[in-house]
Amino acid sequence: MAVAFAPAGKALFKVPKGWPRPVYDLSHNPLSEKKILLGRALFHDPILSADSTISCVSCHLQYSAFTHVDHKLSHGIAGHIGRRNSPTLMNMAWGTQFMWDGAVNHLDMQPLAPIAHPDEMAFAADSVVLRFRRSDVYKRLFYEAWGDSDITGERFLKSMAQFMLTLVSSNSKYDKVMRHEDNAAFTPQEANGYRLFRANCEACHKEPLFTTNGFANNGLPIDTGLNDMGRMGVTGRPADSLLFKIPTLRNIEFSYPYMHDGRFSKLRDVVEHYATGIEYGPTLSPELRKPIMLSPNEKVDLVAFLLTLTDRGFLFDTAFSFPVDVLGR
Repeated sequence: MAVAFAPAGKALFKVPKGWPRPVYDLSHNPLSEKKILLGRALFHDPILSADSTISCVSCHLQYSAFTHVDHKLSHGIAGHIGRRNSPTLMNMAWGTQFMWDGAVNHLDMQPLAPIAHPDEMAFAADSVVLRFRRSDVYKRLFYEAWGDSDITGERFLKSMAQFMLTLVSSNSKYDKVMRHEDNAAFTPQEANGYRLFRANCEACHKEPLFTTNGFANNGLPIDTGLNDMGRMGVTGRPADSLLFKIPTLRNIEFSYPYMHDGRFSKLRDVVEHYATGIEYGPTLSPELRKPIMLSPNEKVDLVAFLLTLTDRGFLFDTAFSFPVDVLGR
């Protein structure tokens, strides 16, 4: 199902076969190659931060599934350290709420959170727009994308959303097996891991997105240094204490460290947490109240299946990379 097309007929966005309809309403922000290119430039350009040192890609590196791998918590301007691990960015057209606590409920608004955060980009949206208006590069890019010289916050945010909408990951080994494509097949170990996944993990990490886009307390003991209460910080409801966004498992091989605070560096540590490390409490996800019993070999098999969710075409697609022809080196 093609949702939006370039003038020449090239699909700018496709819903993969068997996937649900996107949540994002593309009719309110029709995709175009020039707007996507503008959004891509903005994503890679440190112009969005107060001191022009931090870009979106500083914390959302393509080869690591658009997150970072060199530290547990996000880093911002002047060496500031945030409170959470950067979430991965992919399949965002199906997202309903963004950030680990769901503080943002529309993709168009999502960039404002890191831009304004004092420990990340520490900048005001209106100041960003003024920078664009002083930039010959962005004067040209906005004109080519929007057809006139009016540079606004709305156009800036919609252009960024257009680029993020194109970050669709749907071509892993798992996907090829599901599509009966290229004679793809799970190994016996991967097949057993898939069986274990469906029995123990799928309630929260629902196929094909490998998330429900909901929130859950997954039994992590609280980090007393961060004292992050999760979604309760947004809603104020005790029932939301320690609930965090359920992340997608796609490309999880490359998106370490794991969890909202980056406490686990290896997939086997994540699996071990669910098998032996659950901390019980009043808001613990109901799916985790019954112990998950896995033998050592089954834990290995489960990890083997998770590795089939790696989409190398997505991780190295040059359509998402730094636009040298626009921003230079």
